[in-house]
Amino acid sequence: MRKVDWRIIIGVGIVGVVCLVWLLVTGGLIWAALGEADREAITTAIGPRIALLVVMWAISLVAVGLVLRQLIAYFMTAPARLAEEAQVLLGTDVKRRLVAQGSVENRRLTDLFNQLVEQREALRSEMDVRVQEASRNTEMEKSRLAALMSELTKSVVVCNLDGRILLYNNRARMQFRALSKVPGVAGGAELVGLGRSIYSVFDRKLVTHALENIQHRLQRGAASPSAQFVTTTQAGQLLRVQMAPVRAVQSPDGAADIAVSNDLTGFVLMLDNITREFEADSEKDRVLYSLTEGSRAALANAQAAVEVLEYPDIEAEMRERLLHVIREEIQGLGKRIDEMQTSSTNNLRSRWPLEDMLGADFIEAAVRRIETSLPVRAEWDAVDTSLWLKVESFSLLQALVHLSSRLNIECGVDTVQLRLAENAQRAQLDLLWTPQTPDIKAMMNWELEQIRSGSETLSLTVQDVLTRHGGDSWYERDADGVRAFFRFLLPLAAPQEELASATFLRNESRPEYYDFDLFQSSEQSRSLEDRLLTELTYTVFDTETTGLNPAGGDEIIQVGAVRIVNGKLLQQEFFDQLVDPKRTIPAETIPIHGIKPEMVKGQPTIGQVLPAFHTFAQDTVLVAHNAAFDMRCLQVKEKATGIVFDHPVLDTLLLSAVLHPNQESHRLEAIAERFNVTVIGRHTALGDSIVTAEVFLKLIPLLAEKGILTLRQAREEAQKTFYARLKY
Repeated sequence: MRKVDWRIIIGVGIVGVVCLVWLLVTGGLIWAALGEADREAITTAIGPRIALLVVMWAISLVAVGLVLRQLIAYFMTAPARLAEEAQVLLGTDVKRRLVAQGSVENRRLTDLFNQLVEQREALRSEMDVRVQEASRNTEMEKSRLAALMSELTKSVVVCNLDGRILLYNNRARMQFRALSKVPGVAGGAELVGLGRSIYSVFDRKLVTHALENIQHRLQRGAASPSAQFVTTTQAGQLLRVQMAPVRAVQSPDGAADIAVSNDLTGFVLMLDNITREFEADSEKDRVLYSLTEGSRAALANAQAAVEVLEYPDIEAEMRERLLHVIREEIQGLGKRIDEMQTSSTNNLRSRWPLEDMLGADFIEAAVRRIETSLPVRAEWDAVDTSLWLKVESFSLLQALVHLSSRLNIECGVDTVQLRLAENAQRAQLDLLWTPQTPDIKAMMNWELEQIRSGSETLSLTVQDVLTRHGGDSWYERDADGVRAFFRFLLPLAAPQEELASATFLRNESRPEYYDFDLFQSSEQSRSLEDRLLTELTYTVFDTETTGLNPAGGDEIIQVGAVRIVNGKLLQQEFFDQLVDPKRTIPAETIPIHGIKPEMVKGQPTIGQVLPAFHTFAQDTVLVAHNAAFDMRCLQVKEKATGIVFDHPVLDTLLLSAVLHPNQESHRLEAIAERFNVTVIGRHTALGDSIVTAEVFLKLIPLLAEKGILTLRQAREEAQKTFYARLKY
């Protein structure tokens, strides 16, 4: 579809009208000066040939149009293109010479621009050399950081307070991909990435609880607080997570020293996949249980038979029967041992790791949680601040909140107290209240109810939580009979000394995947439509298909995508997956995309690929070249897959037309050439995605120069272009 140049049509129309008016006026004057005989002679001569005059007039307009087209291209379009290309050089870091076109003056101006560009690039090169010299030490620090992070045996992830990932090492990348529900699709790339939310893997409540504990310890003066929790991922993996804070750095004006404040800017997570470890421990438990409880009866029967056999006057028939019993029991034991050696480890009982926590910190957290969640006032009663507990604090707090809620609803209790003391090498935690009625029947089974947290009902009961801690609980009254309480017996931990940060070795490192600028982001500050283009996270994608008619049966055979975070193209975070279309690939399309039928055979279907790609693109703006086609390919699969891509969409084809309306072509290759972007892997989904992403990054500063700063403005301007009429 070629864009119509209305300037030519309007120009030809004006010239045609002017010529026609001039001919009519001239003819009228001549007609008025002629006599009657002359008029009749002219009418007789010209009348039958008037159509010829009209044809010649039309032919002259065609000639005028051709001439006008050349003049516009020579004197108007060429300078306009020069201005657009010069704007590209001015607004981006593109390095290339402009091609001279049009008039002599325009060619001289092009040469002048090229000279200015050469001078600018020379100045840039000199400046780059100086910057590199000044930043050499910083780069050395970063390289050391990268080397250390790569060699760490633990997975490390750093997040800002919004839960957005801003650093991770390669081990974390591999571990997160192993946690994917569909690791066979694009290698599980949808879970890990800069700018992604950590809450796609971890429960937000767990992370928030750990952060609250750390914040409280910081306020109490701890130099290096940390927290630990265990969680189960969507893929059924068991992770042990240790959290440490990232604290704000303060440098007083004019001071050389840098101070670390107690204000959090983010947190560090160190991850261990302990699934296999716990499976092994659970199998040991099962074997031990089978050997003890399962063999107890057999051993008792054999022992009884042996004792009877010791009598000297036992009859021969009885002796044989007792020997038979002994043989059966021994054979049964042997068979049971053989079965245990070959049995599977399904339906395992899992242990739950407990963290060491100062008792006073737990009481403080419980008071805050109860008062925040319920219309109940919580108070300290008598707390031994020297006690350390070994607890899984998240579930234990939920149990306390559940019991407090039941007291409030069933018994009208509006105030509870918490008491902590040591009793026979165990921690004794009491939840106290003043009963309004002596009837306690209503609360006898609360410990066996499923815990309710707000509108959620958990699978755990209070008794389950205590079993997890190897503890116990009961209902009791104080000696004075005024107050009642639930008593929990919990394990104690060895007292810990919170060391100052100076006692730790200072390791210098830089990870492979990081963007510390994300510490400053705030995802909740503005709506997506009104946010700046420079602040958004993008998924730039492309599809390869069996044909150009997705509504008519053509299928997706490849999906490729890369991410742009904080203005940076993350080529290492990509989505690249072939798709089995479950139909033939037309032979005439194979030279275009290079995908042969044997390449897609056995690959995941579109029903498996689209959910993973949807997760990969979560919370981002979709970007594509000629996005109308790619979005149509996704749209026709909504009913079959149940996956709806309702993301905001930007199209580099339309944005190029907004910025450079005078260019002859807005094909991806033409735009890439204009921006000096190297095209690699054209007509592969991932290759086109990378080229589109690089082009898009060049377009953003040029859009800003035209006053197009937000997503809303970019979408509105794109819809005004001629190419927005393309439909599929």
